[in-house]
Amino acid sequence: MSDIDCLDPVRKALLDDLDEGFAELFSGYRGVVFSTALRLSGRWADAEDLTAETFLRAYRAMAGYERDRIAALQPRAWLLTILLNIWRNCARAKSRKPPPDLREEPVDTVDPQESVEDAAARHETGDELAELLGMLPDEQRAAVVLRHVVDLPVSEIATVLRVPQGTVKSHVSRGLKRLRTLGTPGGAQ
Repeated sequence: MSDIDCLDPVRKALLDDLDEGFAELFSGYRGVVFSTALRLSGRWADAEDLTAETFLRAYRAMAGYERDRIAALQPRAWLLTILLNIWRNCARAKSRKPPPDLREEPVDTVDPQESVEDAAARHETGDELAELLGMLPDEQRAAVVLRHVVDLPVSEIATVLRVPQGTVKSHVSRGLKRLRTLGTPGGAQ
């Protein structure tokens, strides 16, 4: 049995044919990338943009990779690393611009397959969570989202964030403590 036969189906498909393999990569990981992007950005439209940009950059990068590098790829951690880099760059760019005119802000779209009751409940809790997450420092927000929304193990979060595992645990712990404080009446003041 060759080393290629032992690879997960996505990496094997990428090695066989980049375009078809990329379609498998996209279908297998778009949910986790979008969910992470939504929790990081707090807006549906921004999450869609971040997700699209993540996969675009991933495809462009892979087109230049050698077979060995693709075979060694850890797709989920790699995609989330790309996403976090894009998100940080966007946050930096936004901090340098004046705030937009809120009348020009597009309205977030709703999933057409979702019931009205589910959409209302999701919107209420999603808005509250997005607002609370938005109050966390970036490193704590990223760590909390990756651990408790995406459900990544600490070792994989350390790879994505490029920090030691102890630092990940610290960011998650401090972020959760801050969220509990912010979530109590009078805590966000």
